[in-house]
Amino acid sequence: MHNSESNSRWTVSIRVAASASPKFHKPPSSSKLKTIIIVSALALALALSLLSFLMWQKYQLPPPVDTSVDSPDCFLRMFSCMELKLATTNFRSKLGSGGFDCVFKGSLPDGTLVAVKKLEGSRQLDKQFRAEISSLGNIQHANLIRLRGFCAEGSKRLLVYDYMPNGSLNSLLFTSNSKKKRKVLDWKTRFQIALGTARGLVYLHEECRDRIIHGDVKPENILLDGNFSPKLADFGLAKLVGRDFSRVLTTTRGTRGYLAPEWISGLPISPKVDVYSFGMTLLEIISGRRSVDLDTEDSSKYYFPAWAATQIYQGKTTSIVDEHVAAEADIEEVRRAGVVGLLCIERRKR
Repeated sequence: MHNSESNSRWTVSIRVAASASPKFHKPPSSSKLKTIIIVSALALALALSLLSFLMWQKYQLPPPVDTSVDSPDCFLRMFSCMELKLATTNFRSKLGSGGFDCVFKGSLPDGTLVAVKKLEGSRQLDKQFRAEISSLGNIQHANLIRLRGFCAEGSKRLLVYDYMPNGSLNSLLFTSNSKKKRKVLDWKTRFQIALGTARGLVYLHEECRDRIIHGDVKPENILLDGNFSPKLADFGLAKLVGRDFSRVLTTTRGTRGYLAPEWISGLPISPKVDVYSFGMTLLEIISGRRSVDLDTEDSSKYYFPAWAATQIYQGKTTSIVDEHVAAEADIEEVRRAGVVGLLCIERRKR
């Protein structure tokens, strides 16, 4: 160590043990570096692929419905095909069938009974599916069947509704079991079914956000819950027509015997076609017989509305009511209901 007045510099020497000296590693070769990068990339890709598969499996969505129909703004439950297969015990209990669908009884895991409509066919399948989703997805009313959810996986289309324990009005109104008819569909019950059905149609035509033409009102499409409260069902032919009814419908068709003249004459279609169908149905509720019945022995009753109009005009109202309920029926209610039914189908009044 040296010190000087002219040069104040210090020199310090420190001896360090060899074991404490820092070590410098030799950088890896380029081939090893490439191997590390490749292995890391493969591991990352595998992890991302596995994560994507798990997310897809958990949140797999059905193929989109045709964009020409708006998706419902409600929170309908989206069922898987496996869920509905289990709920219906592999579609074992059949409730009924139509031209393009079969309906099966089912039970959800919480015990709720449902009716599962399995749509079939090709041309009508997607059309009917979209119509029912659009029509029922956004509406709720005491006299309209409740749509709980749907399934759309691949080519499968299913709709899930509340189960109606008393079946359709058709099955009870025209049953051959007269004892059952007297016990179940007495006049009071029939009158309430007629009123409830009318309320459901008023809601569709006047009160819901988008006015709806049902298009196929008939006893087969009036379902009865445990209290025999009516629920309009089968909206496969329903049409959203907006608030001003400015669109002319040309493709919807109802059922023979309930089909309004507008469909045949080519006139603009409005909710009046449902009014006509309701009128024919109302006369059937009153009489317990088909409004158009070519098999009847009395030729004057082939077209029941014309015969009924004559009877009411002549003051013979009792003769138009079902003989099984005539004794306990309120004849004034029968007369009023009969007049309403006839006005519904009279072209000049609609």
